[in-house]
Amino acid sequence: MTDLRHYDVIVSPAITEKSTLVSENNQVVFNVAKQATKPEIKAAVEALFGVKVTAVNTLLRKGKTKRFRGFVGKQKDVKKAVVTLAEGQTIDVSTGL
Repeated sequence: MTDLRHYDVIVSPAITEKSTLVSENNQVVFNVAKQATKPEIKAAVEALFGVKVTAVNTLLRKGKTKRFRGFVGKQKDVKKAVVTLAEGQTIDVSTGL
């Protein structure tokens, strides 16, 4: 039984060109909650997907300043987690939970 807090930690998978390239190295990229810690991210991925996680690297991408019709706006800051899986483990992020 998964804890409902795990769903609050993992926001969504990050589907980008770079994240598909690192998937060849047995890594998966997720957008996570800003206050999430590495142990929380590891526990959430292991509980939700049933895989063994060997490492978690996090990064905080600052939101860009954008203009739209003359108005200046700012994108949100996003925290990402690059999760390294154990050898032989895989996650298909395109299917969902």
